[in-house]
Amino acid sequence: MGIEDVVNKGKDAVSEGVDKAKDLYEQNKEKVDEALHSEQAEGISDSILDGVAGFAKKVAPGAADKIDEIRDNVDKQIGND
Repeated sequence: MGIEDVVNKGKDAVSEGVDKAKDLYEQNKEKVDEALHSEQAEGISDSILDGVAGFAKKVAPGAADKIDEIRDNVDKQIGND
């Protein structure tokens, strides 16, 4: 078995894994959507986004307005607020 065979087997395994993940997501799409838009997800995402935005503002204080805009746009996609 040559290196190409090993690489091809690896590619096939990854492809199969991705297909299984897609199928699993499709089967549980409603549950995933509910979880992403739950009150718990909102609290967790707010905490993470606030921390990341605060750090980004320390690194790039001149971009605070843009950082807040990005943070707010991401927050709209997660949670229920």
